[in-house]
Amino acid sequence: MAPKTDFLGELIEAATERGRRMLRLSPLQVETARKNASLVTLAEELLSGKGEASGYARAQVILERYEASSAEERLAFLQRLAVDFGARPAVVAAAVSAYRNDPAASKISALHRAAEPRRQELIRRLNLASSGTAALVRMRAELLEQLPRHPALKELDEDFVHLFSSWFNRGFLLLRTIDWQTPALILERIIQYEAVHAIRDWDDLRGRIDPPDRRCYAFFHPALADEPLIFVEVALTTEIPDKIAPLIAPGRTAIDPGIATTAVFYSISSCQRGLAGIFSETS
Repeated sequence: MAPKTDFLGELIEAATERGRRMLRLSPLQVETARKNASLVTLAEELLSGKGEASGYARAQVILERYEASSAEERLAFLQRLAVDFGARPAVVAAAVSAYRNDPAASKISALHRAAEPRRQELIRRLNLASSGTAALVRMRAELLEQLPRHPALKELDEDFVHLFSSWFNRGFLLLRTIDWQTPALILERIIQYEAVHAIRDWDDLRGRIDPPDRRCYAFFHPALADEPLIFVEVALTTEIPDKIAPLIAPGRTAIDPGIATTAVFYSISSCQRGLAGIFSETS
């Protein structure tokens, strides 16, 4: 498993620090900005900024401020994103008019850019922050919780789905074997995220992944190195079972995998609430 701090992470951290210096923000000034500027104001500044290094710093401030805010403040920010950060009607109308006057390929491209909600570019820039992807996944998880009570957030969720479907394309995912030598932090996640057949404790987990007739595999993303996205538990058997309970019963007798004729995928768990529905979009 790759360490949390890799070359790319160090590069982003260095760029963020450089951005703070370019913005002439001391730690005290950063804290002042977090307290005095609204999240919406900070988001507008991030969208209007040009420098990439300064963008790292601004994105970091916004995400840290968001996660430190109350539930009511976070909801209010999401609602403002849904209402105020869509495509600009006047810009879209001008692009439509330009295309009608000259239906060239360049005008179609301009219309496509004009019709894109500003939220999408904001989310892209927020992703520049250190651990920005993880923070955005958590943000969408909260958005999904609010969506049934606040259906006006649907368009914002569609923007997250559009971007996440590209960022978490299967071509970026890494399939890894989970066994008893896997780092404890990840094994704890497997216990926590098992959604089909609850894992009671560490002994129960070992019975799922350590015997020779058991397999476990998980998908990971480079931006979420220690967070499994999806994992599957597999039992090797000599026949198709009619019940799952005997497969995970404590004290069962393992079989030699060499005589197995069947692989039973008895549990598939999605680990990140903020990625709900994303993998069906990319399949």
